[in-house]
Amino acid sequence: MNLIDTVLPALPYIQIILSILLIASILLQQRGSSLGGAFGGDNFSSSFHKRRGAELFLFKFTIGISILFVFSVFLNIIITG
Repeated sequence: MNLIDTVLPALPYIQIILSILLIASILLQQRGSSLGGAFGGDNFSSSFHKRRGAELFLFKFTIGISILFVFSVFLNIIITG
């Protein structure tokens, strides 16, 4: 048995877990800018905001989980495609 045969049955469950973790980590993050900042409004507080501590960990965790999720999707496309 090779590695592909062992990963293929578990891949949907891995993707479900990663998607739940990704949604939760995005929802736990604070909103840095208001809607007015997206349309050119003055929102100077969001441009000088620096992440520290748990907020920095959550930001990096979200990036890591999203990279793993995209990798698992590409792996699923390669294996089943």
